[in-house]
Amino acid sequence: MADTLLDALAAIAAEAATLAHGRAATDFERWEKAPGNPVCEIDLAVDALLRERLSALLPDAGWLSEESADDPVRLAKRRVWIVDPIDGTRDYIRGRPGWSVSVALVEDGQPVLGVLDAPARHERWRAAAGEGAWRNGVRLTASDIARIAGARTPVDALPKADRDLVAVAKPNSIALRMAMVAAGEADLLATFRWGNEWDVAAAVLLLREAGATVTDSLGKPLRFNTPRAQAFGVLATAPGIHAAAVDRLRPRAIAALGRP
Repeated sequence: MADTLLDALAAIAAEAATLAHGRAATDFERWEKAPGNPVCEIDLAVDALLRERLSALLPDAGWLSEESADDPVRLAKRRVWIVDPIDGTRDYIRGRPGWSVSVALVEDGQPVLGVLDAPARHERWRAAAGEGAWRNGVRLTASDIARIAGARTPVDALPKADRDLVAVAKPNSIALRMAMVAAGEADLLATFRWGNEWDVAAAVLLLREAGATVTDSLGKPLRFNTPRAQAFGVLATAPGIHAAAVDRLRPRAIAALGRP
């Protein structure tokens, strides 16, 4: 049943990604929902397509999307679709490849199916709870690095305190940055701000199924379909360095959170 549902989900995500990719080089309306938070008419078109298709696939499931008004009825649902129609809109608008369509099915607060479709990168990522994670048909495995020194992280520049890490290419989509850890192409990804569930839900499942470790930025477990639909940051790592990453980064996370 899970395989059949995952196949259907992947096909819907691919349809949505094809829609977005086909419009990427055209003129389209764009604006800012808030300063530094861009959106475009393609985000809304993809959101509408996904909602129609996914609601038909599982009529009983709730809905949480970056581009839809939140309906608290989802909180009473055991299963909820959590969607980012275009994760990495800034790259999409600029004609760069670092964006993806991100869709997760959450059950009892945890993702059980997850898909990222990144057509500009020719990548299709998929995962099902207990059945592994895959990119373009190749099974994903997190790296076996055991020391934080030398860990690869997708950032534009490393702060002085982290000069023992290695910066690697950073797509705008946080889901794709997390997926890099799942694929063993990066070893550590950390953010220190309140983030939305739709940004990370699908990628969290990819990480877990690839054997990586993922928590909030303080090292606490992640849960989905919460009233606020947010968590404080994300810390995704190869399993052998998560404890060391929490020790190193926790003071910065606490400072960012504004705690004494």
